[in-house]
Amino acid sequence: MKLSLSLILAMLLLIAAQCSPMVNTTANNQPKLLAVETFLADIAQNVAGDRAQVAMLMPIGVDPHGFEPTPQDVAKVAQCEVLIVNGAGVETFLEELLQNAGGSHKVIEAAAGLSSREIREGKVVEELAHAHEGDPHFWLDPTKVVKYVENIRDGLSQADPDGATKYAANAVAYIAKLKALDQWITEQVKQLPESRRLMVTNHESFGYFADRYGFKIIGTIVPNVSPGASPSAQQLAQLIDLIKQTGSPAIFLETGSNPQLAKQVAEETGLKVVKELYSHSITDGSGPAPTYLEMMKYNTQTIVNALKIS
Repeated sequence: MKLSLSLILAMLLLIAAQCSPMVNTTANNQPKLLAVETFLADIAQNVAGDRAQVAMLMPIGVDPHGFEPTPQDVAKVAQCEVLIVNGAGVETFLEELLQNAGGSHKVIEAAAGLSSREIREGKVVEELAHAHEGDPHFWLDPTKVVKYVENIRDGLSQADPDGATKYAANAVAYIAKLKALDQWITEQVKQLPESRRLMVTNHESFGYFADRYGFKIIGTIVPNVSPGASPSAQQLAQLIDLIKQTGSPAIFLETGSNPQLAKQVAEETGLKVVKELYSHSITDGSGPAPTYLEMMKYNTQTIVNALKIS
């Protein structure tokens, strides 16, 4: 069977897209960048600036713990030149995705070089120390996102040396914003006496935030860093006892969380349930958290307002 010239050219272009060099394959000589999480795409875009556009692999509102890539997602990865991931185990689908995608691309691990926190608060939370290798939610502490920015800056500079000066300048500017955000959060939290800085969360994700700003995680509804796990009746009973002992004021749920167990705990303890914390995804432009910086501000305000003495 003879193939038409147009079909042959289309096949060659597809092969070239998957085996292309690291940089300068787009019409305007910009590297093709893809970030897995939405918040990570925003952080990376601040480093890339007008040098390149960072696309998002995951849709807004999707939790990476339960993300299942589609064939279209595999194609996106195959065609990108630089893939930016959080790393630290949060993207459990990543190894298989990269194998299926093939192609030639640089992978930047934003969390590379950061050490996982020790999980130590509360009896229920202590059980998590043996349930996973570490807590990957570094991004909920903006001082750790400085390392993200440095890793992204260095990775982009290696992939696109001509843009290194821009990446370095953009990184300096964004790190200044992260430091200002850290100071702002610190000032907001000062409104709370230490005795009120107690948190019960849906799953173990706000540990770095708590460590940085003086909160204590009393316990979690789901006994794992992944919200897909399920607590036993004994674990829920232990959590209820801890809440009663400590006088924790509220249970904090992230977007997309099933509120059923939280409501059950609230009925037993009299806690209020605070919904809609954004931890794994930013919102679209019409939402309250369309950027990483705004996501952190929104979460802080929500937490502080819920824990204030009324």
